[in-house]
Amino acid sequence: MAVTDRTVTAAIAGDEPAFAALAERHRRELHVHCYRMLASFDEAEDAVQETFLKAWRGLSGFDGGSQFRAWLYRIATNVCLDMLRSSSRRTAATSFAEVPWLQPYPDVLLDLAAPVDEQPEAVAISRETISLAFLAALQVLPPRQRAALIARDVLGWPASETASALGTSVAAANSALQRARATMQAHLPHKRAEWSAREPSAEERELVEQFIAAHERFDAEAALAIAAQDIRVTMPPLPYCFDGLEAIRPLMADAAAMGEWRLIPVGANRMPAAASYLRRPGDSQFRAFKLDVMRVEAGMIAEITTFSAELFAAFGLEPTL
Repeated sequence: MAVTDRTVTAAIAGDEPAFAALAERHRRELHVHCYRMLASFDEAEDAVQETFLKAWRGLSGFDGGSQFRAWLYRIATNVCLDMLRSSSRRTAATSFAEVPWLQPYPDVLLDLAAPVDEQPEAVAISRETISLAFLAALQVLPPRQRAALIARDVLGWPASETASALGTSVAAANSALQRARATMQAHLPHKRAEWSAREPSAEERELVEQFIAAHERFDAEAALAIAAQDIRVTMPPLPYCFDGLEAIRPLMADAAAMGEWRLIPVGANRMPAAASYLRRPGDSQFRAFKLDVMRVEAGMIAEITTFSAELFAAFGLEPTL
């Protein structure tokens, strides 16, 4: 949506339709920002709504000298900080099972997140900073350290702007950033390739097709053949964590006993994924059941994070087939 100087002027002057047009232009990228802070798709939506409400009510505090987009980001950051302080949730995050509020983010919406004329956010979204591993590691950080790291290392804000957004000194913001970087290095995999979130390769897409075929025909051996020996399966918000081929073998048998399956390839967090529909005995329809997000390493499925079907609509998926 093209936004003219007249629209900006009208919005700042209190024209509600103009403000709505201006704010909506940044909704998706703000949603991604809040998602990084909160690791929850649904809570990020609540945060964006609160951001727009605070921005509308606080228009008199916008001096017009700074960019409207940056002003919204500062408000959104503080809304998320308030939400994190009120929840006081922390985790060691040694596995996704320890981040029960973690939710996936649809690639189809990530594609809409960055206005074409604002490349910094487009670059940030295409990097590893949207992967599940990065998000889980962020959850280990205290809220202010998390905000400082996202502001500096993801959004590329200067130290002065970061300090202003956090309501602290440049020295304090830099100190928070350094502590956050050290903690992130301790919690992320040593090999950067294990947590990068590039676009899935042709090889990875083929692996997903093999995963889908094996599950639809109940071929446990074929499914295990494309899995790494030390594969890990987690199912947030459930606390389960299954490590290794023998640990996941019973899961295949359980799935076969539930009914007939149909799977659709999708993308989540710039990672390959498959949406599963289940038709139970006696039912006439395949119903949305789960979403498997996969990390592929050395041509094998190294990790599967299984989510419920509650976000199928956000992925553009139907509730039944």
